[in-house]
Amino acid sequence: MLPKIEAKINKLEYYLSLLDSYKEDCKERFVKDPMYEGALLHYLYLVSDGCIALAEMLIKYKSLATPQSYYEAIDILGMNGIIPKEFAYSFAKIASFRNFLAHDYEKIDYLLICEDSLKKLDEVREYLEYIKNA
Repeated sequence: MLPKIEAKINKLEYYLSLLDSYKEDCKERFVKDPMYEGALLHYLYLVSDGCIALAEMLIKYKSLATPQSYYEAIDILGMNGIIPKEFAYSFAKIASFRNFLAHDYEKIDYLLICEDSLKKLDEVREYLEYIKNA
């Protein structure tokens, strides 16, 4: 595997470890502490964007079809057996989440972040394991 791909995986694993520390008292801290809110959203954005960038790097490395969207980048990995198709279909929603964090950050619902998004970090870990084994 290319060193750039390994470096991206390592960076994503680092961000995930930081996000793990944000799980405790998320709802209370999100509402009361703007620095906590900003850091949490920033690391979630870095993870979601990094997963897409990683897909694009792997697609280029393996000379696969060029994706026309972030969603399609994940889908291409599934179509080529790098990640399971069913997992790809579900995980591709990370592209929408990335766009939401990038463009609709003023509409963020802390329950969506604290209850849903932080619980899905294991899916990112699963994705990284598939990539490591590609």
